[in-house]
Amino acid sequence: MLIQKLNDCEEIIAGDGTVLRELLHPDKQDINLRYSLAYAILPVGKTSIPHSLKTSEVYYIISGVGEISINSEVRRIEPGDTVYIPPNAIQFLHNYGNELGC
Repeated sequence: MLIQKLNDCEEIIAGDGTVLRELLHPDKQDINLRYSLAYAILPVGKTSIPHSLKTSEVYYIISGVGEISINSEVRRIEPGDTVYIPPNAIQFLHNYGNELGC
């Protein structure tokens, strides 16, 4: 059994510029997963750096409002939204709300 506490996970600045805490990562823990799970924060008024990953990604928005761009398609996002990002898609977020977005 593995239980991770968010506050016990090191806070880092990810390659896309977001503040990140990796909860589960198959390359960093002895677990058999084909994905990672992280908690990310994008400060108010900031835009993450456009990037792509070889694997798919899923974002679940907890707070904040903004926009997500996936392969030039832009959509509004808000708390409660779940976003699927396909492999190799160019993506970035913009937080235009008045609270931290994650």
